[in-house]
Parts: sequence; C-alpha cells; structure tokens
Amino acid sequence: MFDGLRKFWRTNKPSRDEDERAHDPAPQKRTHNLFEAAAVYVAACAEDDQEEMDEATEWVSPEALSFGVSELACRAVIALARERDESPRDVARSLLGLPAA
Repeated sequence: MFDGLRKFWRTNKPSRDEDERAHDPAPQKRTHNLFEAAAVYVAACAEDDQEEMDEATEWVSPEALSFGVSELACRAVIALARERDESPRDVARSLLGLPAA
C-alpha cells in the first residue's frame, strides 16, 4: 500500500538534487583532497611552475598541504629504497646530497 503511494508522489517530480541543480546557476566547485594537492604542489616545484604551486596551495589548508607533502616524501623514499635495495635513511641522505652516515 505504501509503495503505491510513494510511487504516485514521486512520478514526474525531479529529485531533490536535480531540483537544487536547476535553481543553482553557478556550478559547484570541485574539491581536492590533500594528497592531490600535495602531488600537484610537488610536481609543480620540480617543474618550477609557480602558478601551479599557487593553485595547489589554495585547495587545502597549509597544515594539510604540509602533511601531504611529508607523506609523499616518505612514500617516495620508501619506493626508491626498495628499488635500489638500500635503507630509506641512505636513500634520503643521498637525495639531499648528504654524506653516508
């Protein structure tokens, strides 16, 4: 009985989301997560692209971006250490041009 009433009231009515989109003239701005912002930021730094760096800094808070960059650095060092069959410490020191410990 209730299913019949629900179907009756829902026919030819836009969903709530469709109705809101029809009344909202400006499209919603896409949100970015902190890892996406960190990846774009680090890649832009590597390519010396200031505009892309500035854009990535607007996507998340400075703290979130810092965390994302740190996490990316850790993952990169681990991946390189596995690839080179070296310790992460040796790889990190090598990347920074520091003498072996």
